[in-house]
Amino acid sequence: MTAPLWQLRLTHPQITQVWADSAYSRDLLPNWTQVHLWLTLRPVLRPKGSKGFVVLPRRWKVERSIGWIMNARRNCRDYERLPQNSEAHLNWAFITLMTRRLARKGPRTDRWERKP
Repeated sequence: MTAPLWQLRLTHPQITQVWADSAYSRDLLPNWTQVHLWLTLRPVLRPKGSKGFVVLPRRWKVERSIGWIMNARRNCRDYERLPQNSEAHLNWAFITLMTRRLARKGPRTDRWERKP
């Protein structure tokens, strides 16, 4: 977990706050990131007393983005040997997604409507 945080800090020094799964709130990781990387690690916690599936506000955005890039067939399998190749394919998937959205003629209103 610390390697991606180091890379994040080096490539994007303007980011000062990181949301993480509640499992990362244990141990010494939040204190370590504060002392060594000057990042605030904030865990996304489940609401108290909740049972079963609960949509967590920050985490939902990540899960939704991962779902979007998994529509690109090559990202569903782990074909790449180098992490740089995987990163390039992820970038390509997001570029494709954004160009399709920008090329749309208007907002999609048919997505949530019931069909007769």
